[in-house]
Parts: sequence; C-alpha cells; structure tokens
Amino acid sequence: MKWIPALTKRTMFTYFILLFLLYLFYVLNTCLVDERKYSFKYFSLKRHVSNYKSVSRRFAALLGFSFNGHTYMRLHKPNMVPTKRLPDALIIGVKKCGTRALLEFLRLHPDVRAAGSEVHFFDKFYHKGFEWYRDKMPPTLEGQITMEKTPSYWVTRSAPRRVYAMNPSVKLLVVVRDPVTRAISDYTQSASKRPSLPRFEDLALVNSTVNWGGVWSIVDSSWPPVRLGIYTRPLRRWLRRFPRSRILFISGERLVVDPAFEMARVQDFLGLKLVITRKTLLLQLNKGLPLSSQVGKSAHATLLRQN
Repeated sequence: MKWIPALTKRTMFTYFILLFLLYLFYVLNTCLVDERKYSFKYFSLKRHVSNYKSVSRRFAALLGFSFNGHTYMRLHKPNMVPTKRLPDALIIGVKKCGTRALLEFLRLHPDVRAAGSEVHFFDKFYHKGFEWYRDKMPPTLEGQITMEKTPSYWVTRSAPRRVYAMNPSVKLLVVVRDPVTRAISDYTQSASKRPSLPRFEDLALVNSTVNWGGVWSIVDSSWPPVRLGIYTRPLRRWLRRFPRSRILFISGERLVVDPAFEMARVQDFLGLKLVITRKTLLLQLNKGLPLSSQVGKSAHATLLRQN
C-alpha cells in the first residue's frame, strides 16, 4: 500500500468537512419553506438550523458561493408556498355524462389540483361564504389550476350568478352525452337503489294513444332523468352570465372512445401544457385508474387499439 503523507490526509479531511457543510447548508435552505401554521417542533428545529447556517455560510463564502443565486432565493418567494385558492375552473355538469371520468383524467396533470369530493357550494352551502369554500380547496402553487366538480351546478338556477360573483373569468367544463342514454343511466342508478321503481317506459312516457296503426306516446319532460337531458334550458342561464368562450362542452361518448382527443381539447381550453396524452392514459389505465368499470374498460380498449 502506497504511503500517503499526513499533510495530504489532513487536506482531504478538511475538504470533506467543507463539502459536508455545503451539503447541509443546501439541504436546510431547500427543504425548510415557511408555512402559515407553525408548531413548537418547527421553532425548536429553526433555532438549531440558525446555528448551522451561520457556520455553513462562512465556509460557503470562503469558497465563493453566492447567497443571491436563483437556487437559494426562489424558495423564499411567496408563490413557492402552497396556498388555498378559489377555483380557476369548474366541472358544472352534467350528471351521468362522465364528469367523474373527466376529473380523474385531469388529476393526471401535474398542474391541476382538485377538491377531493363534490363541495356543493353554489347549490347548498353558498350561505357559508367564499372563505369556507376556499378552505375546501387543495393547496396549490402559483401557476397551478384549482378545480372542483359538482354536476348539480348545471341545473341550479342561482349557480350562474353565484359563480360569476366569485370569478367572472372562471372556466366552465360541461360533459354532455346523448339525452336518451343519459336518462337510462340515471334511471338505472336509481333502480339499483329502489327495486320497486316502475319501469323506465312507464316513467318516461305519458298519454299513450293508438293512432295510424301504431302506439304514440309523449315524453314526460318534467321527469328529472328526462329534464336533465334538455340541455338548452340551463345553457340559456349560463350564457346570460358567461360568454361562450368560457364554456367548453365535452362529449361523454368521445371521452370513452377517444379520451386522448377530448383531453387534448380540455388541456388547450385550460391553457395547460399537453401532458395527458394517449401514452399517459394507457399507462394509468394499466395501473388501474379509478373509473367506472364501463368507462375504464371502453377507454382502455380504445387506447390499446390506437396504440
């Protein structure tokens, strides 16, 4: 074994200590971001950190390290602290058209954060105020989009006015599908909970008569599953408050048969970088993206064919 002079060993040890202190300085200044809420443990840790900082700063200065560099300063900017914000975009409807699938797809984007469940602020809890609503939102960084999904907003008469009061520039997402298919899906969900429910035909049709050799019936547009499929009525209310450019209609059918195409439209509308692609969706569906079995299987099969 070759002999190493003592001076060389001492020099190597000194460099090692300097490197360790520089690493410690970087970690402490990178990881410790100010929070709005402080705890006793935080202040205790901060006291010890200040001692390490004073020593590490001296060693770093000797080596010419600048504390005004981007790496240090950027973590102390206000926009780097996650903050709860009111939504920038809302999925306002329509029930049984694929709103959950849309939200789960959007969650794949790193710049989208959504409330964990339907908040129902604009139809049930508006009296609690915007601060209550803000508190239900997830923390986001500057540049990220805050979202919320409650399909019943679409048919709530006061919702357009209330949403406009929150933010006239909010972006609205509306998933629609064939009204008959939507009504059947709505009825099927109700029938699964109430086996005694009358047949779909008996509820959807009224005034059956026999004329011109056939049976003629009138659709009961007052029955909720049918009424929800008459999209023009709620649309008029929303267009009184918001320009057409602020509302994006998503095809529930195409969201299943070609999810990559619809998600590209959604990302463009929201001003997001194109991250959710055919490859991304296929990867996540292979991992078991939490969608309804029908939507998940259909989308998965489509992506496999297109891949």
